[in-house]
Amino acid sequence: MLKRIQRGISRNGRMTVLVLSIIFVGVSLYVTSRMAQALHAKEKHDVELWAAAMERVNRDAMGDYMRDPLISSIISNRNNIPFIITDEKQRVISHHLIPTKVIESPELLHKTLLRMSRDNTPIVIKFWWTDEHNHIIFYGHSTTLAMLYIFPYIQMFVIIIFVIIVFIAFRSTKQSEQNRIWVGLAKETAHQLGTPTSSLMGWLEYLREQPVDQMAVDEMQKDLAHLMKIVDRFSKIGSDTPLSLENINEVVGGSVMYFRKRIPRNVTLDYNGLAMEPVYAMINPALFEWVVENLMKNALDALQGHGAIVVAISADEQWVHIDVSDTGKGIAKSDWKRIFEPGFTTKTRGWGLGLSLSRRIVEEYHHGRIFVASSEVGRGTTFRINVKRNKR
Repeated sequence: MLKRIQRGISRNGRMTVLVLSIIFVGVSLYVTSRMAQALHAKEKHDVELWAAAMERVNRDAMGDYMRDPLISSIISNRNNIPFIITDEKQRVISHHLIPTKVIESPELLHKTLLRMSRDNTPIVIKFWWTDEHNHIIFYGHSTTLAMLYIFPYIQMFVIIIFVIIVFIAFRSTKQSEQNRIWVGLAKETAHQLGTPTSSLMGWLEYLREQPVDQMAVDEMQKDLAHLMKIVDRFSKIGSDTPLSLENINEVVGGSVMYFRKRIPRNVTLDYNGLAMEPVYAMINPALFEWVVENLMKNALDALQGHGAIVVAISADEQWVHIDVSDTGKGIAKSDWKRIFEPGFTTKTRGWGLGLSLSRRIVEEYHHGRIFVASSEVGRGTTFRINVKRNKR
């Protein structure tokens, strides 16, 4: 229940950030859009004022009325709007904030006039004394208005980057906190197990001197040795882990042989590694055995008392592959990645840490990879471990 609540809080926190970001972007887009509309209306009014002023000037040549003080004053005070004034045949009479190369190139001029026509409806200047030789004002958006149209997208981009950074920071902080908890838990577990394992060693020595079945004592010795391995594994969590060149066949084979004597009678466990040529890799044997044993335990849980487990080794020029397959209940494809997350489990009991720790051991300590190679509900699952191959 606690894990479900924690996952719910985590999801709700991320959802809150996402919803607030969407609201902020929406409000920003609305406000910016209203500002852009207002500025666009103002610029249209300015250009219409120019046109009205020009129509009222009693001149018959553009060069004359452009020198009129009133027109000059109006245009000079509204000089941030690009425009082109042409006659009815689209011959340029005057222009403002338009590059010379556009005016001199008929093709560029035509494209610019079309673009301006799409941005704003051209305004025709009709002179009161004639119906001919009218002038047309083509005008675009000012730099301020153009930036105002682009600004919401810049805001959206910045907010998206901000949300990603917050999400990464949140996840990194949470993961770092979890790491400290797991490391502390592992080391405390190793410390707590130290005393009873030492005591058990003494009791085993006592039993060897008693008239009891020494074969049973030998098996107890193996279990105690395995328990001491587990203590050693827990003590290594969070510490520098030395790697050594090892025969993968023997390391995996040792785990298989130990596990084989402790499985139910209705379960078979096959292994091909001892019948093939040795393959070598840089590993930490204690931690690597832990991963293999954890996969075999998961396979045994999936079988529910009957079925088969197959551990197989294969290799290519670069990688050693260790497959652990079972004929159990299988895993839904939607859970293939989630099963490696801390706390995720399909079992009624357990903390859901085994596969998470296994992935950390394989990927962080051994620079390999562990994943679900295949699985089918009701048919079984195959986990695969990949580690870098080293030739001896």
